Amino acid sequence: MVTRPPAEIGMSLDEVDTPALIVDLDAFERNLRRLADRVKGSGVRLRPHAKTHKCPVIALKQMELGAVGVCCQKVSEAEAMVYGGVKDVLVTNEIVGRQKLRRLMSLAGSARIGVCADDPQQVADLEAAAAEAGITLPVHVEINMGGNRCGVEPGEPALRLAQQIGEARHLSFAGLQAYHGSAQHLRTWDERQTAIRGAVEKAALTRDVLSANGIACDTITGAGTGTFEFEAASGVYTELQCGSYIFMDADYGRNLDRDGQPTHAFEPSLFVWATVMSRPTEERAIVDAGLKALAFDSGPPSVWDEPAATYERASDEHGRLAVKSATNRLKLGDKVRLVPGHCDPTVNLYDWYVGIRGERVATVWPITARGAVY
Repeated sequence: MVTRPPAEIGMSLDEVDTPALIVDLDAFERNLRRLADRVKGSGVRLRPHAKTHKCPVIALKQMELGAVGVCCQKVSEAEAMVYGGVKDVLVTNEIVGRQKLRRLMSLAGSARIGVCADDPQQVADLEAAAAEAGITLPVHVEINMGGNRCGVEPGEPALRLAQQIGEARHLSFAGLQAYHGSAQHLRTWDERQTAIRGAVEKAALTRDVLSANGIACDTITGAGTGTFEFEAASGVYTELQCGSYIFMDADYGRNLDRDGQPTHAFEPSLFVWATVMSRPTEERAIVDAGLKALAFDSGPPSVWDEPAATYERASDEHGRLAVKSATNRLKLGDKVRLVPGHCDPTVNLYDWYVGIRGERVATVWPITARGAVY
């Protein structure tokens, strides 16, 4: 059951109950426009990843600014997008199991649906499910870009899989899924550029092998917020899958630009709004946002409002701030904005976005695909 929103439109920010997931709408909209403007006229399409926001309202805003569709990671996430009005979804993952495949096929009557494969058995299962549904399903071959997660090896192994897809009566070869996730948080510009140079070489090699065997590869899709500039300029990638750019997070904030400075291509727009619930000593403040309000896989959040405070430790419902300045005036009942260490899994902890302009609530959006991991 969806919970009651922590805020109502027109409330002052200070009235919003905590912990709450708040979006600075002005910063969010600037981020939306920045990437849309950078892609416009480049010959590269934008297909943002909805695993970041899990919200059809946001997906439609991205498409209004030129995105061709969105990516999803799970069938249930794709269902939330399609039922919310999104008409073009690529599931950038391998889907295994008859129940999942039937659900995936059922979406094809309402939207353009694509999926990935990296194994001959997956292709056979996709063909059987598409035949049962009476549809032709676009399938991307996922290639291993160096992260050693999913993906067939580049070159000949990818060719064999593409040939199998092309021979299937109810599948069509749609291109290559070539996302190098491990490169997104390499800290220096040179490290990221080097990693993506290798990814581009693998994608180009595979494209050329396909072409030499009579298979057109019109789509090579991938890239992320940390590296999209390299893929966009490669002349090989045709589609970008950036996700976190709309929100950013503390971990992305540690990436460096060409000059060795923190990158400012996009700005933080997503915050966990938290209350100081205890002030036991001058050096310690306790907030009401802990492990159940923030994801810690990429490290702790940063404290946006109080540079003298550092988020030091979390338990289920408590966050401990180390206060390093005697002049810090944090007191019981004060509220602070925390920039999550990792935006995607933090979003999945909440039912609602509270959109603010200045110090007032302007909108409330449901996180429709929260918990959509099946």
